[in-house]
Amino acid sequence: MSSENGPGAGGGEGAPPEQLALIRETVRKAKEPRAKPRTWRGAALAEELPVARVLVDKGVLHLDRYFDYAVPAELDAEARPGVRVRVRFGAGRGRVREGRREGGGLIDGFLVERLAASDYSGPLAALAQVVSPEPVLGPELLALTRAVADRYAGSLADVLQLAVPPRNARAEQRPSPAPLPPPPAPEAGSWARYERGAAFLESLASGGVPRAVWNALPGPGWSEELARAVAATLASGRGALVVVPDGRAAARVDAALTALLGEGRHALLQADAGPEKRYREWLGVRRGSVRAVVGTRAAMFAPVRDLGLVALWDDGDDTHSELHAPQPHAREVLLLRAAQDRCGFLMGGWSCTVEGAQLVESGWARPLVAAREQVRQAAPLVRTVGDQDLARDEAARAARLPSLAWQAAREGLRHGPVLVQVPRRGYVPRMACAQCRAAARCRHCSGPLEARDGGALWCGWCGREESAWHCPECGSFRLRAQVVGARRTAEELGRAFPAVPVRTSGREHVLDTVPGAPALVVSTPGAEPVAEGGYAAALLLDGWAMLGRPDLRAGEDALRRWIAAAALVRPQGEGGTVVVVAEPTLRPVQALVRWDPVGHALRELSERAELGFPPVSRMASVSGTAEAVAAFLGAAALPAEAEVLGPVPLPVTPPGRPRRTGAPPAGEHWERALVRVPPGRGAALAGALKSAQAARMARGAEESGRVWVRVDPGDIG
Repeated sequence: MSSENGPGAGGGEGAPPEQLALIRETVRKAKEPRAKPRTWRGAALAEELPVARVLVDKGVLHLDRYFDYAVPAELDAEARPGVRVRVRFGAGRGRVREGRREGGGLIDGFLVERLAASDYSGPLAALAQVVSPEPVLGPELLALTRAVADRYAGSLADVLQLAVPPRNARAEQRPSPAPLPPPPAPEAGSWARYERGAAFLESLASGGVPRAVWNALPGPGWSEELARAVAATLASGRGALVVVPDGRAAARVDAALTALLGEGRHALLQADAGPEKRYREWLGVRRGSVRAVVGTRAAMFAPVRDLGLVALWDDGDDTHSELHAPQPHAREVLLLRAAQDRCGFLMGGWSCTVEGAQLVESGWARPLVAAREQVRQAAPLVRTVGDQDLARDEAARAARLPSLAWQAAREGLRHGPVLVQVPRRGYVPRMACAQCRAAARCRHCSGPLEARDGGALWCGWCGREESAWHCPECGSFRLRAQVVGARRTAEELGRAFPAVPVRTSGREHVLDTVPGAPALVVSTPGAEPVAEGGYAAALLLDGWAMLGRPDLRAGEDALRRWIAAAALVRPQGEGGTVVVVAEPTLRPVQALVRWDPVGHALRELSERAELGFPPVSRMASVSGTAEAVAAFLGAAALPAEAEVLGPVPLPVTPPGRPRRTGAPPAGEHWERALVRVPPGRGAALAGALKSAQAARMARGAEESGRVWVRVDPGDIG
């Protein structure tokens, strides 16, 4: 027998009296067993407001409501409205122990409010955990996200994922600096060039809520003008929010605000900042450390305190439309914020969208434009090259540039850089018949034929090589590039101007600025860099390719992209020239020549009103398999005024191609129906579609085929 097992070795009988007394005293001082965290079985509840109303992070429509949970006494101090919590979700009624519901999986959520009692008669589960005591969901943000979810027939949880960035513990532990006092009201500056520009700033500085659609003059001054509008709002003691399309535009407004107001008065919110820095900046806004925010699409939900102005630059840009469900557009979100917070509204751009024209026509906003004399002084000279000009131009048949464009480029290179805009990136993405311009299609799958790096023809869908193509329409054997890419254009221009450097800017590599020295800058639309001192000339090639897109917004979008490039060119008085290769009789081309985007938008609005197209009417798309779409529309309680257009088949996604949001999976045959309602019935349409989708999910009908619902689709054909 070992000494460890012998009598008196740790047993109670042989223990000294002093040790027994010490053990008894320790037992007396021991606390009662603590309730197990995340179940809190047997734990006492909070004495005041023992019920927490929680929004669980389940982005399904039939669970788009609040759920009640019991608040343990130990979480009473931290469980405040707006904090992140974790709860158990999915337990059945049978899993009840000691009056508490147990079981289910842990899931994140937001505590919305505390209540004295629940309207649910059954037992409640307890809050499992308060993730952070930082309140991130205020009443204003909750009301905004609920309005956005209802407008787009989506769930509140999905919208909150867009509105509240992911938590970063290190950022939460760092305190935000104290807010700075309001700055003085700025001078009008370049706003004096506009007819009501100075009055707009004065109204913001005095606490007013002006609403304007701003048609900015060409040139780089738009960022400084936005900064002055923000400064005027801050001078009134209120906050301001500016949303721009991309990081390059955000950097320009950020630099303009820093130069005008100094450091520490605004926050820059964009995805490139990284999760910790972005969350730290967002917390500074939420805590009231800064009152001004500049950012890209996600900044539309920024929780700015005492909001006095919401501003949006270039609302026609595709990047303003969120890719994740329910795909809200920044313009509509800021319109909701302007109505909810009763603040000023400014929507600006070099061009003008139909939605902007509608805001002015309805009287909701006022136009903020410059006189024609100011426009003529700031805009470059615009010249056109149409089909008749190309037919008479022998050089255009053999070279990439028509003679007029080549002469403009040669003259511009004597004084500075020349911008060349092409509709597509790459080499020669698509081919067409040289005689009738019919698209070249594959004989096997009807896919588009491509000439890769100037070699043989290949099908872009099935990958087969085509060696003996001829046009089925006219019988011609000659091919031409339907849309020549940026890389091929840069190569041909390099041969035409061998002594001039050629730079490219596109999706793979986007240039922010280029020097003012002579150079050719080949860019895709939206990626044009800013030249020091402005471009001496700009060539807008293949204009018919953008105008020929089968889309309702083709003309509006082409004009917006042309004006965005032409606005970077020097004024006509300094020799700035723009050459656009497009038919001069077309309405968008005429609007570019006259530099009249507002007139073009008003005419487009008038035609859409006659035809019942958006934005005059409200529209939603329903996509899925033919059986699923038919069943969904049959079950939906659509408004009596609703008109169903279609369904029509959607293009099949080829295998190996990236799938766009809302597009059918590879190889599946989907159909799409459009549902249209007159003005004033958009909320009823969204509610009916949301209810039908929620009922379908609750029944488990998604297994028989998914249905994709989108309100206000950007592309309706």
